[in-house]
Amino acid sequence: MNIKSISKTFSISPQIAPDDMAALKEQGFTTIICARPDNEEDGQPSFEEIKAAATSAGLTAVHIPIVPGQATSEDVQRMDEVLTKADGPVFGYCKGGPRAEALYRATGR
Repeated sequence: MNIKSISKTFSISPQIAPDDMAALKEQGFTTIICARPDNEEDGQPSFEEIKAAATSAGLTAVHIPIVPGQATSEDVQRMDEVLTKADGPVFGYCKGGPRAEALYRATGR
């Protein structure tokens, strides 16, 4: 994984795999946010696969699927709610990372 720290409590990366959850847990993350719609690209793990692996690793997983350039105020509000409720560092991902970062920045944090 190519993890980029955006703040003390939020980091991003490109697409992750279910078997990355243990490493994310070891790095201290408590919540995973997927900003990528399912079936955006062939071979991409579904959010349900990511969520099942995250849950097994003791992580919370949230899906806020964003089509590039089409985030809504509701998406930003949901992101803010997840960040507020998280009990530790949050990790966001999408195809390359920019949507997860844009959602974070749109919250004004």
